[in-house]
Amino acid sequence: MEQIPLLNPYKMGKFDLSHRIVLAPLTRQRSYGNIPQQHAILYYSQRTTKGGFLISEGTVISETGIGYKDIPGIWSKEQVEAWKPIVDAVHEKGGIFFCQLGHMGRISNTDFQPNGRAPISSTDKPVQDYSPPKKLRTDEIPQLITEYRVAARNAIEAGFDGVEIHAAFGHLLEQFMKDSINDREDEYGGSLENRCRLTMEVVEAIVDEVGAGERVGIRLSPFEDFMESGDSNPEGLGLYMAETLNKYNILYCHVIEPRTTSHSHLLLPMRKAFKGTFMVAGGFDREEGNKVVMEGGADMVAYGRLFLANPDLPKRFELDACLNNYDRTTFYSSDPVLGYTDYPFLQSDLN
Repeated sequence: MEQIPLLNPYKMGKFDLSHRIVLAPLTRQRSYGNIPQQHAILYYSQRTTKGGFLISEGTVISETGIGYKDIPGIWSKEQVEAWKPIVDAVHEKGGIFFCQLGHMGRISNTDFQPNGRAPISSTDKPVQDYSPPKKLRTDEIPQLITEYRVAARNAIEAGFDGVEIHAAFGHLLEQFMKDSINDREDEYGGSLENRCRLTMEVVEAIVDEVGAGERVGIRLSPFEDFMESGDSNPEGLGLYMAETLNKYNILYCHVIEPRTTSHSHLLLPMRKAFKGTFMVAGGFDREEGNKVVMEGGADMVAYGRLFLANPDLPKRFELDACLNNYDRTTFYSSDPVLGYTDYPFLQSDLN
């Protein structure tokens, strides 16, 4: 009988997971006016299995965190209330649901910012096609950390089982971590330790706020250069983060696999250094996912595009069934059905 390591049960902290296939955080841009909508109830519940682990689409912590149209937030009471029925639907099917908390920093335009102000960042260097950012002053950083803290509190109030801190893909926290962006001369710039300081302070604040490291994960992409966010020593950055995060006893570390398979070994030092659950993402298919789990390269694998197009992905992997093709043209449309809740299930799994 074929071995399917992805379908082996896994205990992640206090959570008993029935398999290791994770719904990756995916920006869908269907939260009109930054308020989660009723159609998200069906979207997330479709992708829920009993004992399955889901991570929400990127959810911004404050009005200054918005970078794209119609992405959800979690800073207001209205947003918290809108998330509740979505979270409830996942729980009713036995899923475990974390909210990804993020801030887009300089990946924004003045049109999205309160009163048309400049986006905030670690720097005043702009990224191509976006408005020039405002470099945060040192005395403004505590307010930002408070916003992360409040967002985490709100996520738990909405019913989420925990939160994932988005520190990847060129977003605000990575704008501090990466030396190609961070040109600061205060205690948040210069050395590797200083550049990672803000992220660690956010982790510490959120762990303190939600009461347990077992409710907190983080997403990192040290090897990516998304939105002009490269680093001169990504291996050193990744290893430092993995080692230092252990101090906070967080639940998991979710790392983006380098795009070229010849570099997949670069994650192994992080995997060995981090003491909690290690999750990977980055275009894995069924075979590659099984391989990385079987060989000990990761405990869990997050799937994005495949899970988007195949709401019953764990069942399809179990049966080695054909997969629906995803349609890139509908990834970021505003339609509440097309490319969102209309991907078909296997005929045997329609109920």
